[in-house]
Amino acid sequence: MTGEVERSDEDPGRLRVSDAERHQVAEMLRDAAGDGRIDLAELDERLEATYAAKTYADLVPITADLPAHRDAMKAPSTGAAASLVTPGGPREERHFAVMSGVDRSGVWTVPEQLTILCLMGGANLDLRHATYAAREVTITINAIMGGANVIVGPHTHVVVEGTGFMGGYHGPSGLVDPELDADSPTVRIRGFAFWGGVNVERKPRSDPRPTHRHRLH
Repeated sequence: MTGEVERSDEDPGRLRVSDAERHQVAEMLRDAAGDGRIDLAELDERLEATYAAKTYADLVPITADLPAHRDAMKAPSTGAAASLVTPGGPREERHFAVMSGVDRSGVWTVPEQLTILCLMGGANLDLRHATYAAREVTITINAIMGGANVIVGPHTHVVVEGTGFMGGYHGPSGLVDPELDADSPTVRIRGFAFWGGVNVERKPRSDPRPTHRHRLH
């Protein structure tokens, strides 16, 4: 055999399917025949194609005209956002920056509820190499005569809902455009800023090996 093996990671449809997935499609076809959507001749033809299929691209056309089953045959996502959510992480964390600071960067897990009080202090949260304990997490930052800076990567959806009085919440702005898809986690940033501010920036992913992973005060 000559030539290079074609790469499948650039096209999810070219990934190989398992026997279990072939059996799943076969059951879909039998259910469709039972519902009268396809006749027995079509069933035999499609079953033969199912068990001969090697990739997701081979399987998808077999059920493409069966609306009740179409979504089940989507190839698995291989986008960068797919690996950002790791369910089972911490549920809640609270930190205080009172005339001091809170720093999180590098590889860490953002809990479902993260609350930080910045009282004449500051917080720096770099989420570019973080994973998320849930598809949607909430970061509550209360900044009183203090401030916070939050950095996200291109694959994270951000919703800013904070309230400012002689202060404010800004962003996301930054150096790169968002690259969002169905797998992108959502970060909701809430809180109250009084004589303080919270800024959200979107930057490209950097080297994930900082000198200090995080420092808490």
